[in-house]
Amino acid sequence: MPVLVGLKKRYIVGVSFLIAVSNLNAIAQNNLERKTTYRYDFSLLDRKIQAWIASSYYSGAAIMIVKNDNIVFKKCYGNYTEETKVFIASAGKWLAAATIASVVEKTNLSWEDKVNKWLPEFKDSKGEATLRQLFSHTSGFPDYQPKDSVIDNYQTLKESVKHIVNLSAKAKPGEQFSYGGLAMQVAGRMAELATGKDFESLFLENIAVPLGMKNTHFVPVNDEGGHSPMLGGGARSTLADYMHFLDMIAHEGKFQDRQILSKLSITEMQADQVKGALIGHKEYVERVRSKKHKSIYGLGEWREELDEKGNVILISSPSWAGAYPWIDKRTNTYGFFITHVNVVEANKAGFSAFYSSPVLPIMVREVYKKTSLH
Repeated sequence: MPVLVGLKKRYIVGVSFLIAVSNLNAIAQNNLERKTTYRYDFSLLDRKIQAWIASSYYSGAAIMIVKNDNIVFKKCYGNYTEETKVFIASAGKWLAAATIASVVEKTNLSWEDKVNKWLPEFKDSKGEATLRQLFSHTSGFPDYQPKDSVIDNYQTLKESVKHIVNLSAKAKPGEQFSYGGLAMQVAGRMAELATGKDFESLFLENIAVPLGMKNTHFVPVNDEGGHSPMLGGGARSTLADYMHFLDMIAHEGKFQDRQILSKLSITEMQADQVKGALIGHKEYVERVRSKKHKSIYGLGEWREELDEKGNVILISSPSWAGAYPWIDKRTNTYGFFITHVNVVEANKAGFSAFYSSPVLPIMVREVYKKTSLH
Protein backbone atom coordinates (compact mmCIF):
# COMPACT_ATOMS: atom_id res chain seq x y z
CA MET A 1 0.00 0.00 0.00
CA PRO A 2 2.74 2.58 0.87
CA VAL A 3 4.31 1.93 -2.55
CA LEU A 4 0.99 2.63 -4.30
CA VAL A 5 0.50 5.79 -2.26
CA GLY A 6 4.00 6.96 -3.17
CA LEU A 7 3.38 6.31 -6.85
CA LYS A 8 0.07 8.13 -6.67
CA LYS A 9 1.70 11.14 -5.05
CA ARG A 10 4.41 11.26 -7.70
CA TYR A 11 1.77 10.96 -10.41
CA ILE A 12 -0.26 13.83 -8.96
CA VAL A 13 2.82 16.03 -8.58
CA GLY A 14 3.90 15.22 -12.13
CA VAL A 15 0.50 16.02 -13.61
CA SER A 16 0.25 19.23 -11.59
CA PHE A 17 3.69 20.25 -12.79
CA LEU A 18 2.76 19.70 -16.44
CA ILE A 19 -0.51 21.60 -16.05
CA ALA A 20 1.33 24.52 -14.43
CA VAL A 21 3.86 24.65 -17.26
CA SER A 22 1.11 24.42 -19.87
CA ASN A 23 -0.85 27.25 -18.27
CA LEU A 24 2.24 29.42 -17.97
CA ASN A 25 3.06 28.91 -21.64
CA ALA A 26 -0.45 29.91 -22.67
CA ILE A 27 -0.45 32.98 -20.44
CA ALA A 28 2.97 34.10 -21.66
CA GLN A 29 2.02 33.69 -25.31
CA ASN A 30 -1.29 35.49 -24.89
CA ASN A 31 0.44 38.27 -23.00
CA LEU A 32 2.82 38.95 -25.89
CA GLU A 33 0.14 38.69 -28.56
CA ARG A 34 -2.20 40.99 -26.66
CA LYS A 35 0.31 43.84 -26.67
CA THR A 36 1.24 43.97 -30.35
CA THR A 37 1.38 47.34 -32.08
CA TYR A 38 2.80 48.38 -35.46
CA ARG A 39 3.22 52.15 -35.46
CA TYR A 40 6.84 52.16 -36.62
CA ASP A 41 8.25 51.69 -40.12
CA PHE A 42 10.81 48.88 -39.98
CA SER A 43 11.08 48.49 -43.76
CA LEU A 44 14.82 49.26 -43.87
CA LEU A 45 15.56 46.70 -41.18
CA ASP A 46 13.28 44.24 -42.94
CA ARG A 47 15.14 44.72 -46.21
CA LYS A 48 18.49 44.26 -44.46
CA ILE A 49 17.44 40.84 -43.18
CA GLN A 50 15.91 39.91 -46.54
CA ALA A 51 19.19 40.84 -48.24
CA TRP A 52 21.14 38.56 -45.91
CA ILE A 53 18.81 35.70 -46.75
CA ALA A 54 18.85 36.48 -50.48
CA SER A 55 22.64 36.25 -50.33
CA SER A 56 22.24 32.73 -48.88
CA TYR A 57 23.97 33.67 -45.64
CA TYR A 58 20.90 32.29 -43.85
CA SER A 59 18.19 29.88 -44.97
CA GLY A 60 15.72 31.69 -42.75
CA ALA A 61 15.38 33.83 -39.66
CA ALA A 62 12.91 35.37 -37.24
CA ILE A 63 12.92 38.58 -35.26
CA MET A 64 10.82 40.22 -32.57
CA ILE A 65 11.29 43.69 -31.09
CA VAL A 66 9.51 44.95 -27.97
CA LYS A 67 9.38 48.59 -26.86
CA ASN A 68 7.64 49.75 -23.70
CA ASP A 69 6.21 46.23 -23.32
CA ASN A 70 4.58 46.35 -26.77
CA ILE A 71 5.66 44.28 -29.75
CA VAL A 72 6.60 46.84 -32.39
CA PHE A 73 8.00 44.45 -34.99
CA LYS A 74 7.78 40.72 -35.56
CA LYS A 75 8.53 38.76 -38.70
CA CYS A 76 9.61 35.28 -39.78
CA TYR A 77 11.66 34.63 -42.91
CA GLY A 78 12.16 31.53 -45.03
CA ASN A 79 11.22 28.35 -43.22
CA TYR A 80 11.40 29.90 -39.74
CA THR A 81 8.51 30.36 -37.31
CA GLU A 82 8.40 31.66 -33.74
CA GLU A 83 8.75 28.04 -32.61
CA THR A 84 11.65 26.97 -34.85
CA LYS A 85 14.35 25.41 -32.67
CA VAL A 86 17.80 26.71 -33.48
CA PHE A 87 21.25 26.14 -32.01
CA ILE A 88 22.02 29.66 -30.82
CA ALA A 89 25.72 29.22 -29.96
CA SER A 90 26.99 32.03 -27.71
CA ALA A 91 23.53 33.55 -27.25
CA GLY A 92 23.20 30.74 -24.71
CA LYS A 93 25.86 32.31 -22.48
CA TRP A 94 23.24 34.72 -21.16
CA LEU A 95 20.94 31.82 -20.27
CA ALA A 96 23.78 29.96 -18.58
CA ALA A 97 24.79 33.01 -16.54
CA ALA A 98 21.21 33.41 -15.32
CA THR A 99 21.17 29.76 -14.29
CA ILE A 100 24.39 30.16 -12.31
CA ALA A 101 22.98 33.31 -10.71
CA SER A 102 19.91 31.37 -9.59
CA VAL A 103 22.12 28.78 -7.91
CA VAL A 104 24.13 31.52 -6.17
CA GLU A 105 20.84 32.89 -4.82
CA LYS A 106 19.62 29.53 -3.50
CA THR A 107 22.76 27.75 -2.25
CA ASN A 108 26.10 28.43 -0.57
CA LEU A 109 27.77 28.84 -3.96
CA SER A 110 29.24 32.34 -4.26
CA TRP A 111 30.54 34.43 -7.16
CA GLU A 112 33.71 34.79 -5.08
CA ASP A 113 34.24 31.03 -4.66
CA LYS A 114 37.48 29.75 -6.13
CA VAL A 115 37.49 26.75 -8.42
CA ASN A 116 39.58 24.69 -6.00
CA LYS A 117 36.95 25.04 -3.27
CA TRP A 118 34.62 22.80 -5.27
CA LEU A 119 37.12 21.06 -7.54
CA PRO A 120 40.33 20.46 -5.54
CA GLU A 121 41.88 18.65 -8.51
CA PHE A 122 42.63 22.08 -9.99
CA LYS A 123 45.98 22.63 -8.29
CA ASP A 124 47.58 25.22 -10.59
CA SER A 125 46.59 28.86 -11.06
CA LYS A 126 43.31 27.79 -12.69
CA GLY A 127 42.18 26.63 -9.27
CA GLU A 128 42.53 30.19 -7.95
CA ALA A 129 40.04 31.61 -10.46
CA THR A 130 36.69 32.66 -9.02
CA LEU A 131 33.24 31.74 -10.28
CA ARG A 132 32.87 35.39 -11.28
CA GLN A 133 36.00 35.22 -13.43
CA LEU A 134 34.89 31.96 -15.04
CA PHE A 135 31.81 33.74 -16.38
CA SER A 136 33.52 36.97 -17.42
CA HIS A 137 36.36 35.50 -19.53
CA THR A 138 39.00 36.68 -17.05
CA SER A 139 39.81 33.35 -15.37
CA GLY A 140 43.01 32.66 -17.28
CA PHE A 141 41.62 29.37 -18.59
CA PRO A 142 42.29 28.50 -22.24
CA ASP A 143 39.43 29.66 -24.46
CA TYR A 144 38.78 26.26 -26.02
CA GLN A 145 40.40 22.85 -26.26
CA PRO A 146 43.68 22.82 -28.24
CA LYS A 147 43.23 21.93 -31.90
CA ASP A 148 45.19 18.72 -31.46
CA SER A 149 43.11 17.71 -28.42
CA VAL A 150 39.75 16.02 -28.05
CA ILE A 151 36.68 17.90 -29.29
CA ASP A 152 34.88 19.50 -26.37
CA ASN A 153 31.36 18.27 -27.10
CA TYR A 154 30.97 16.29 -23.88
CA GLN A 155 27.50 15.24 -22.81
CA THR A 156 28.26 15.85 -19.11
CA LEU A 157 30.12 18.59 -17.30
CA LYS A 158 31.85 16.01 -15.12
CA GLU A 159 33.45 14.50 -18.22
CA SER A 160 34.26 17.94 -19.59
CA VAL A 161 36.10 19.04 -16.46
CA LYS A 162 38.28 15.93 -16.58
CA HIS A 163 39.60 17.10 -19.95
CA ILE A 164 40.09 20.69 -18.79
CA VAL A 165 41.94 20.19 -15.51
CA ASN A 166 45.28 19.28 -17.11
CA LEU A 167 45.29 22.04 -19.73
CA SER A 168 47.84 24.79 -19.19
CA ALA A 169 46.55 28.13 -17.96
CA LYS A 170 46.59 30.94 -20.49
CA ALA A 171 47.10 33.64 -17.87
CA LYS A 172 46.71 34.27 -14.17
CA PRO A 173 43.16 34.90 -12.92
CA GLY A 174 42.08 38.50 -13.50
CA GLU A 175 45.04 39.27 -15.74
CA GLN A 176 43.49 39.06 -19.22
CA PHE A 177 40.10 39.21 -20.88
CA SER A 178 39.96 36.38 -23.40
CA TYR A 179 36.61 35.39 -24.89
CA GLY A 180 35.91 31.65 -24.91
CA GLY A 181 33.86 28.89 -23.37
CA LEU A 182 35.87 26.29 -21.46
CA ALA A 183 35.84 28.18 -18.17
CA MET A 184 32.05 28.22 -18.19
CA GLN A 185 32.07 24.44 -18.17
CA VAL A 186 33.90 24.52 -14.87
CA ALA A 187 31.43 27.07 -13.49
CA GLY A 188 28.58 24.79 -14.46
CA ARG A 189 30.20 21.87 -12.69
CA MET A 190 30.59 23.96 -9.53
CA ALA A 191 26.85 24.67 -9.66
CA GLU A 192 26.15 20.96 -10.04
CA LEU A 193 28.26 20.13 -6.99
CA ALA A 194 26.57 22.87 -4.97
CA THR A 195 23.11 21.46 -5.70
CA GLY A 196 23.58 17.76 -6.44
CA LYS A 197 21.72 18.30 -9.72
CA ASP A 198 22.87 18.30 -13.34
CA PHE A 199 23.04 21.64 -15.14
CA GLU A 200 20.16 20.94 -17.50
CA SER A 201 17.89 20.28 -14.52
CA LEU A 202 19.04 23.51 -12.87
CA PHE A 203 18.30 25.47 -16.02
CA LEU A 204 14.87 23.91 -16.43
CA GLU A 205 13.85 24.30 -12.78
CA ASN A 206 15.16 27.80 -12.17
CA ILE A 207 14.86 29.51 -15.55
CA ALA A 208 13.15 27.64 -18.39
CA VAL A 209 10.02 26.30 -16.70
CA PRO A 210 9.22 29.48 -14.72
CA LEU A 211 9.57 31.45 -17.96
CA GLY A 212 7.57 29.02 -20.08
CA MET A 213 10.61 28.28 -22.28
CA LYS A 214 9.30 24.88 -23.34
CA ASN A 215 11.66 24.43 -26.31
CA THR A 216 14.96 25.60 -24.85
CA HIS A 217 17.64 23.14 -23.71
CA PHE A 218 21.38 22.69 -23.27
CA VAL A 219 21.35 18.92 -23.86
CA PRO A 220 21.90 16.84 -25.82
CA VAL A 221 25.07 18.67 -26.78
CA ASN A 222 25.37 19.43 -30.48
CA ASP A 223 28.42 17.78 -32.04
CA GLU A 224 28.66 20.20 -34.97
CA GLY A 225 31.57 22.63 -34.99
CA GLY A 226 31.14 25.88 -33.11
CA HIS A 227 28.43 24.87 -30.67
CA SER A 228 30.38 23.40 -27.80
CA PRO A 229 31.20 23.71 -24.93
CA MET A 230 27.70 23.23 -23.61
CA LEU A 231 27.25 26.32 -21.41
CA GLY A 232 29.16 28.68 -23.67
CA GLY A 233 27.76 27.63 -27.00
CA GLY A 234 25.51 24.58 -26.97
CA ALA A 235 22.01 25.87 -26.19
CA ARG A 236 19.12 25.69 -28.61
CA SER A 237 16.04 27.87 -28.36
CA THR A 238 13.20 29.55 -30.25
CA LEU A 239 12.21 33.15 -30.86
CA ALA A 240 9.19 32.84 -28.58
CA ASP A 241 11.17 31.24 -25.76
CA TYR A 242 14.09 33.62 -25.74
CA MET A 243 11.81 36.65 -25.75
CA HIS A 244 10.38 35.42 -22.44
CA PHE A 245 13.92 35.40 -21.05
CA LEU A 246 14.61 38.94 -22.29
CA ASP A 247 11.30 40.07 -20.83
CA MET A 248 12.48 38.84 -17.44
CA ILE A 249 15.92 40.45 -17.69
CA ALA A 250 14.44 43.75 -18.90
CA HIS A 251 12.09 43.81 -15.90
CA GLU A 252 14.84 43.33 -13.30
CA GLY A 253 14.28 39.62 -12.86
CA LYS A 254 10.48 39.65 -12.82
CA PHE A 255 8.25 37.81 -15.29
CA GLN A 256 4.48 38.17 -15.06
CA ASP A 257 4.50 39.24 -11.41
CA ARG A 258 6.87 36.45 -10.40
CA GLN A 259 10.43 37.20 -9.34
CA ILE A 260 12.60 34.68 -11.23
CA LEU A 261 15.95 36.28 -10.38
CA SER A 262 16.58 38.94 -7.77
CA LYS A 263 17.28 42.53 -8.79
CA LEU A 264 20.68 42.07 -7.19
CA SER A 265 21.49 39.19 -9.55
CA ILE A 266 20.42 41.20 -12.59
CA THR A 267 22.58 44.11 -11.45
CA GLU A 268 25.52 41.78 -10.87
CA MET A 269 25.19 40.21 -14.31
CA GLN A 270 25.12 43.62 -16.00
CA ALA A 271 27.93 45.19 -13.97
CA ASP A 272 31.52 45.49 -15.16
CA GLN A 273 33.22 42.16 -14.47
CA VAL A 274 36.39 42.76 -16.49
CA LYS A 275 37.72 44.78 -13.57
CA GLY A 276 40.87 46.07 -15.21
CA ALA A 277 41.94 42.87 -16.99
CA LEU A 278 43.95 43.46 -20.16
CA ILE A 279 41.71 43.62 -23.24
CA GLY A 280 43.12 42.75 -26.64
CA HIS A 281 43.14 45.09 -29.64
CA LYS A 282 39.88 45.34 -31.60
CA GLU A 283 37.86 43.17 -29.24
CA TYR A 284 34.17 42.72 -30.09
CA VAL A 285 32.78 45.96 -28.60
CA GLU A 286 35.42 48.13 -30.23
CA ARG A 287 34.78 46.50 -33.59
CA VAL A 288 30.99 46.76 -33.65
CA ARG A 289 30.56 50.10 -31.85
CA SER A 290 33.76 51.90 -32.93
CA LYS A 291 34.21 53.00 -29.34
CA LYS A 292 36.66 51.56 -26.88
CA HIS A 293 36.01 51.23 -23.17
CA LYS A 294 37.44 48.97 -20.49
CA SER A 295 34.27 47.51 -18.99
CA ILE A 296 33.05 45.51 -21.98
CA TYR A 297 31.68 42.40 -20.27
CA GLY A 298 29.43 41.43 -17.38
CA LEU A 299 28.46 37.87 -16.51
CA GLY A 300 27.51 36.04 -19.70
CA GLU A 301 26.73 39.26 -21.57
CA TRP A 302 28.50 42.04 -23.45
CA ARG A 303 28.29 45.64 -22.25
CA GLU A 304 28.23 47.18 -25.70
CA GLU A 305 27.46 50.80 -24.82
CA LEU A 306 27.70 53.01 -21.75
CA ASP A 307 26.04 56.34 -21.04
CA GLU A 308 27.84 59.53 -20.01
CA LYS A 309 27.96 58.35 -16.39
CA GLY A 310 29.38 54.94 -17.25
CA ASN A 311 26.13 53.03 -16.81
CA VAL A 312 25.49 50.26 -19.30
CA ILE A 313 22.71 51.04 -21.79
CA LEU A 314 23.14 48.32 -24.44
CA ILE A 315 23.71 44.70 -23.46
CA SER A 316 23.78 41.62 -25.66
CA SER A 317 24.89 38.03 -26.10
CA PRO A 318 25.77 37.61 -29.80
CA SER A 319 26.65 34.32 -31.44
CA TRP A 320 28.98 33.45 -34.28
CA ALA A 321 25.99 31.87 -36.05
CA GLY A 322 24.06 35.15 -36.18
CA ALA A 323 21.61 34.85 -33.28
CA TYR A 324 21.55 38.18 -31.49
CA PRO A 325 19.58 39.04 -28.32
CA TRP A 326 19.83 42.56 -26.96
CA ILE A 327 18.41 45.02 -24.45
CA ASP A 328 18.60 48.75 -25.18
CA LYS A 329 17.92 50.70 -22.01
CA ARG A 330 18.12 54.01 -23.82
CA THR A 331 14.98 53.22 -25.82
CA ASN A 332 13.37 50.75 -23.39
CA THR A 333 13.62 48.07 -26.05
CA TYR A 334 14.58 44.43 -26.17
CA GLY A 335 14.73 42.15 -29.16
CA PHE A 336 15.96 38.87 -30.56
CA PHE A 337 17.11 37.97 -34.04
CA ILE A 338 17.32 34.19 -34.34
CA THR A 339 18.99 32.49 -37.27
CA HIS A 340 21.86 30.17 -38.14
CA VAL A 341 24.55 31.06 -40.63
CA ASN A 342 25.32 29.07 -43.77
CA VAL A 343 29.04 28.80 -43.12
CA VAL A 344 30.04 27.89 -46.68
CA GLU A 345 28.21 30.79 -48.33
CA ALA A 346 29.19 33.26 -45.63
CA ASN A 347 32.86 32.36 -45.91
CA LYS A 348 32.77 32.71 -49.68
CA ALA A 349 31.55 36.28 -49.33
CA GLY A 350 33.63 37.15 -46.28
CA PHE A 351 30.43 37.68 -44.29
CA SER A 352 30.62 37.53 -40.49
CA ALA A 353 27.31 36.87 -38.77
CA PHE A 354 28.93 37.66 -35.42
CA TYR A 355 29.88 41.18 -36.48
CA SER A 356 26.87 41.85 -38.72
CA SER A 357 23.89 41.22 -36.43
CA PRO A 358 24.86 44.02 -33.98
CA VAL A 359 23.71 46.58 -36.55
CA LEU A 360 20.11 45.72 -35.65
CA PRO A 361 19.68 47.77 -32.43
CA ILE A 362 21.23 50.77 -34.17
CA MET A 363 18.75 50.44 -37.02
CA VAL A 364 15.93 50.18 -34.49
CA ARG A 365 17.03 53.44 -32.87
CA GLU A 366 16.97 55.10 -36.28
CA VAL A 367 13.40 53.92 -36.79
CA TYR A 368 12.35 55.50 -33.50
CA LYS A 369 14.21 58.69 -34.33
CA LYS A 370 12.53 59.07 -37.72
CA THR A 371 9.12 58.37 -36.23
CA SER A 372 9.57 61.05 -33.57
CA LEU A 373 10.35 63.61 -36.28
CA HIS A 374 6.97 63.17 -37.96
